[in-house]
Amino acid sequence: MQIFIDTGSLEEIKEAATFGIVDGVTTNPSLIAKTGKSRDEIINEIVKIIDGPISAEVISTDSQGMIEEGKMLSKIHKNVTIKVPMTIEGIKACKWFSDNKIKTNVTLVFSSNQALLAAKAGATYVSPFIGRLDDIGHDGMNLIEEIRQVFDNYAFPTQILAASIRHPDHVRVASMLGADVATIPFDVLKKLYNHVLTDKGVEAFLKDYKKSIS
Repeated sequence: MQIFIDTGSLEEIKEAATFGIVDGVTTNPSLIAKTGKSRDEIINEIVKIIDGPISAEVISTDSQGMIEEGKMLSKIHKNVTIKVPMTIEGIKACKWFSDNKIKTNVTLVFSSNQALLAAKAGATYVSPFIGRLDDIGHDGMNLIEEIRQVFDNYAFPTQILAASIRHPDHVRVASMLGADVATIPFDVLKKLYNHVLTDKGVEAFLKDYKKSIS
């Protein structure tokens, strides 16, 4: 499973890049707004840090506006993936981008039907928001399982990008269910490294080493 970092913070991206396991970056207008910089400024900087897919979200609500934005964003770098919403207009734009060899990420997916439509329009990625489903009392991981079955049934090349990840267990289950990508907030990404027994083991080894040289 590929790991993307879900952030607009250049500091977080730079640090995550040093881990050696980050394959790409996803952004959205809310994350970009926290930086105080424009979307295009942030994307121009991110492509210098991470050599992998970089999702940049359009803000237009009509397909033609999305297409025009996407054309400009795709010129920034070959790794830029155009992020469009799961709406009729978004799917129209997705189809145009697909026909013109521009990568897409269809976001705000909350059902397998929506994922099916995105895949039929040629989406490179679909982003089911598992955390937001959990927030309203649904099991977001069931959606990952459903989409995996649908895509496998029809051999869709569209990749499942598990999004709205809130904790390490989301990553664990998404990987077990066959999600192609997980996009992970920086704080959750760091938690993936942690286990109490690892900490105890390191502490014990260091104590034993000190004894051996004393």
